[in-house]
Amino acid sequence: MLYVALKADDGRMSERFPSPTLAVSSRAEVFIGYLDYFRAQIVAKVEGLAAADQCRSTLPSGWSPLELVKHLTFVELRWLEWGFEGRPVDDPWGDQRDARWYVAPDETAGQLLATLTARGAHSREIIAAHDLADIGQPGPRWDGGEPPTLERILFHLLQEYARHLGHLDVVAELAGGPVGE
Repeated sequence: MLYVALKADDGRMSERFPSPTLAVSSRAEVFIGYLDYFRAQIVAKVEGLAAADQCRSTLPSGWSPLELVKHLTFVELRWLEWGFEGRPVDDPWGDQRDARWYVAPDETAGQLLATLTARGAHSREIIAAHDLADIGQPGPRWDGGEPPTLERILFHLLQEYARHLGHLDVVAELAGGPVGE
């Protein structure tokens, strides 16, 4: 039996970690639940920061929380839409400039968080439309290599989100913002 987080009445994921005691209908739902949970935690932590703390870095690596949000949006775009589905994407690396994450001066926290949330909804649609064993479409995302299965891509996305949520937790703690689950 498989398990995942519950959705609240407003459609957002619950703030509780996806407990192994909550039943779901498929392995894909486990991936969806964890991705939704991690995404919701990213949004909550960034929204819990002061506006100035959303835009600046407190770490030697130099990224800001809003740059992280934009990066995660493009990560999902690159792996699922451009990579797995093989759809053309105008600028798959639009979260970067000069080999660093980048947010333009006119991009707001509200826009970036809404875009991440919308990207998550689109990712759920892609995942629901395929079997986990489906292999991605050949294309530029794979640099000439063999495309992976959807399941392999989703494992990668989970580690990406979990790792970056941990990074953001440290940043939020340093800024006096929300920490933990």
